[in-house]
Amino acid sequence: MEHFYLPFEKREGFSYTREALEALTEYEKYQLSFHPERPKYLDYLSVFEQPEECLQSDEHGSCVIQTHRAAIRSGESLLPVMLIGQQSGPTSDFGLMKTLMKDPAGVSRWNHGMPTPAAFRKAIEAIRTAEEENRIIVTIVDTAGADPTEESEAGGIAWKIGRCMQALAEATVPTLSVIVNRGCSGGAIALTGCDVVLAMEYATYLVISPEACSSILFRTRDKAGLAAEISRITAREALKNGIVDDLIAEPEGPAHRFREAAMESFRNAVSAQVRKLGAIAPGEVFEKRMQRWEKIGQWNTISEEDILSFEKQVSYFIPKPEKVLFVARHKRCTDSEGNKVHDPVLYSKLLADSFVCSTCGHRYVRLTAHDYVDLVLDKGSFREHPETRYIVDRDILEFPDYEQKIQEARRKTGAASSFITGDGTIEGIGVVFCATNFNFLGGSFCMSTGEKIRRAAAIAVAEKKPIIIQAGGGGARMHEGCSSMVSLPKLHVAISSVEKAGLPVITIVTDPTLGGVAIGFAARGLRIFEHNAGNIGFSGKRVIEQYTGRRTSRDFQTTWWLKQKGYADMTALPTGMKSKIAELLRRLAATPVFRAQ
Repeated sequence: MEHFYLPFEKREGFSYTREALEALTEYEKYQLSFHPERPKYLDYLSVFEQPEECLQSDEHGSCVIQTHRAAIRSGESLLPVMLIGQQSGPTSDFGLMKTLMKDPAGVSRWNHGMPTPAAFRKAIEAIRTAEEENRIIVTIVDTAGADPTEESEAGGIAWKIGRCMQALAEATVPTLSVIVNRGCSGGAIALTGCDVVLAMEYATYLVISPEACSSILFRTRDKAGLAAEISRITAREALKNGIVDDLIAEPEGPAHRFREAAMESFRNAVSAQVRKLGAIAPGEVFEKRMQRWEKIGQWNTISEEDILSFEKQVSYFIPKPEKVLFVARHKRCTDSEGNKVHDPVLYSKLLADSFVCSTCGHRYVRLTAHDYVDLVLDKGSFREHPETRYIVDRDILEFPDYEQKIQEARRKTGAASSFITGDGTIEGIGVVFCATNFNFLGGSFCMSTGEKIRRAAAIAVAEKKPIIIQAGGGGARMHEGCSSMVSLPKLHVAISSVEKAGLPVITIVTDPTLGGVAIGFAARGLRIFEHNAGNIGFSGKRVIEQYTGRRTSRDFQTTWWLKQKGYADMTALPTGMKSKIAELLRRLAATPVFRAQ
C-alpha cells in the first residue's frame, strides 16, 4: 500500500513512540493532526451498527458534513444515535486519493474540507431529526474551517453556524462531540458545543490556523511554527485548559499508522459516553447543559480601586457643530476617479449616513459602548452590574504582549474589558443592556465576554427583563487561543435560557461584526442592523479576497447588501435605535408568551 510521509516522518531513526511524538514541534503536531491518512468520518462509521445515510444533498460543499442514523453497542444494548460528521475529503487511502485528484470536478466537490451553508443546513436538520426520533447526537469534527468565500457569505454562513450552535444548545436530547483530527475555527465550533467534548489524542483544536495567526501577528506567514507554539493547539493542551472533557487514547501510536487500535479506543470511549448520556432524564438535559457550560472559561477579577484608576467616559460620536452646518472631510478622501476631495461635509448628511463618507465609503468613527448606552437607554438609567463589572481578561497562554495590550486598551477606552453589562430603561421599559467596545482590542470575543453574557442572561431571567445586546467586533480573540472560541456555545446556552423564559432578546448589529461575534450573540434574537454598517459576516473581506484571489462585490457585507440577500429585515440609524427597540418591546409585551411572565 502506498503511503504519504510528512517531513518529520522521513527523518532517520524517527519512531511513532509517545516520546518521539512529544518531541515534535507544535507545528509538526499540527501537521500530524490532519495527516491525509488519519481516519476520517466515513472510516469511523465501521464503529457503529446499522448506519443509514440521511438528508443527502447535492448542493456545493454539502458533502463535507454527512449525517447517518446509526446505533452503537453498549454491552447487550444497541443505543440509537444521530451521527453528524465532517468528512474533510473523499478518502484516507492515499493511493486512492492520488487517483481521485486527477478529476478536478471530484476534487472541487469536497471544497478543501470546508463546510458551506448547505453543509450546516444539513447539520441543523439532522439535529431536528434526532430530537424527533429520540437519538443521542454524536458530532465528529474534522475541518480546516468554514468556507471563506463571497458565495458562502451570500448564503448566510455566519447565521447558519450560529443557528447550528443554537440548535445544539437547545437540543432536547443529549449531545456528544469528538474531535478526531483538526478542529479549526467556526467550522469546528459549530459542532462542538455539546454536553461532552472528547478529542483523539493527536488531534488539534484551534481558533485560527497557525499560518493565519502568524500573518496577523507578525505580518508574515513564515512564523507559523511560533504561532502554533504560543497558541497551544494540541488536544492535550485543550484538556489542560478545560475545553475538552477527555482524550481518546491512540494507544499504539497515531491513528494513521495504527488504525485498528485507535478505532477500538474510539469505540470504547464513545460507547461509554453514550451510555452515560442516555441515563439523563429528558427534563434534566438543558439544566445539566447549563451547569456544564457555566464552568467553561477562565478570567481574572479586578478591584473597584483599580477600575477607578483608569475608568472614564469615552465617546466617539460626532456632535452637531454649534455655529456651522458642516464638518471637515477626512484627509484621505478620493472620488471614483482617484481625485482628492477636500470639500467639507454637511453634518446632517453625515449623520444620516451613520458617519460613513458617501464619496469613498470611509467610516469616520466606530462608536463606543458608552455611546450606545447614551443612544439606546434613557438618560442616566444605566447601572453596571456588580456581577460583571469586576471580570477581566486572563492571559492563560502567556501570549506575547497580551497583558501590555490589555493595559493599553484600558487607558484608551476607560473600560476594564471590551464588554459591559447593566440594567437600564428604554422609554421607561426595564431591560438588561450589554455593549461592546470595538476600540478595546477590536471588540474581539473572549472568555470574559462569554462569562459576562452568561451572568447578564441569568440576571435577565431572575428580573424578568428583556436583554438587549449591541454586537460589534472582529472575531474571537486569538490571544486566548481556542478557549475564546469555546465560550461561544456557552453564550448560546445562556441566551437560550432567556428565550426559554419567554423573554425577548434583541441584538443590535454594528460595524464590524465578524467571526466569533457574528456566529455568537449577533446570530441570536431579533436583529436590528445599524444603517450603513459594513463588515458584517463570518470571514473578513481581506481574508476572502486573499483566499479566492478576486475582489469582492461592491457593497459586500454592508447592511444594504445583507438586506438584498434576505438577512437584514430591520434597520435603524444609531440615533433611531432607541425608538425602534421601544416599539419592538411594546409589541412583544402584548404577545401572550411575554405577557404571561
